[in-house]
Amino acid sequence: MATYLVTGGAGFIGSHLCDRLLAEGKRVVAVDDLSSGRIANLAEARSYGQQLTFHTIDIRHPEIRALFERYRPEVVLHTAAQPSVAVSIKDPALDASINLIGLLNVLECAAGTGVRKVVFAASGGTLYGEPKALPVKENARNRAKPVSPYGISKAVGIQYLEFYRRTRGLDFTALALGNIYGPRQDPYGEAGVIAIFTAGMLSGETPTIFGDGEQTRDYTFVDDAVHAFALAAERGSGEVVNVGTGVETSVNRLFNLMCTLTGFRGQPQYGPRREGDLRRSALDVELAAKELGWQPWTSLKDGLRMTVDSFRQG
Repeated sequence: MATYLVTGGAGFIGSHLCDRLLAEGKRVVAVDDLSSGRIANLAEARSYGQQLTFHTIDIRHPEIRALFERYRPEVVLHTAAQPSVAVSIKDPALDASINLIGLLNVLECAAGTGVRKVVFAASGGTLYGEPKALPVKENARNRAKPVSPYGISKAVGIQYLEFYRRTRGLDFTALALGNIYGPRQDPYGEAGVIAIFTAGMLSGETPTIFGDGEQTRDYTFVDDAVHAFALAAERGSGEVVNVGTGVETSVNRLFNLMCTLTGFRGQPQYGPRREGDLRRSALDVELAAKELGWQPWTSLKDGLRMTVDSFRQG
């Protein structure tokens, strides 16, 4: 039975990934410091018994080395991160500590214990800066200028992955993710507008839209993203691959769609545009089809419906 290690395993994407890997018959070692992840997210995963092992560890801590030596994972799926653009602007040192020093600690452990591959959660929404053409292709990163410390840390993280592949033989695939949404996303954090809107609308609270609401994002359902991670464990060697839909959706349109699904009848309030926010974003996914055999299959309306239903169920 192959062993896969998932960092951020109790988080939004990480917990769904644990479910997928366990269902495929993998042995899963989940690591999370529980600063934002929740044990409750692993309720389904824990039903697999000893096939899942969970450890509360910060990826920056030296003790993670003992974990690698004990379990000798074949593949590492690295989803642990400081995920907020706003936090990265307020505290660039914290962002770099988690997203770079934490990554380096994981890469050193992986390279030193015979890990075959690392699949890295990059950020298609920030990696490319303000794109000149949409949907944006992966080669745009060669001339891109990320506009937030978060985007910078993800770009530098890919350069470290390339270094370890070249000098230590540690393979990787970096997935440049769109704006991932779905069940289990934290509605109280600074990331995840769909979760924030859903929780607020269902409780009758007025949502806030920052800026004029015409800014666009590529909203991608979590199950689709998890499928890309699973495929990338075996494919896409040394590649940076977009995982999105190629479709722009404005925040105003998103608000209207969610009003229909939640029954919310109010109007949004508008606040000032947030520093570091991009004006437009959508990801070209041709390379994902070629390298991973992946394509998105969940429409925005279907994904939003499943998300709203999950929030209603508690």
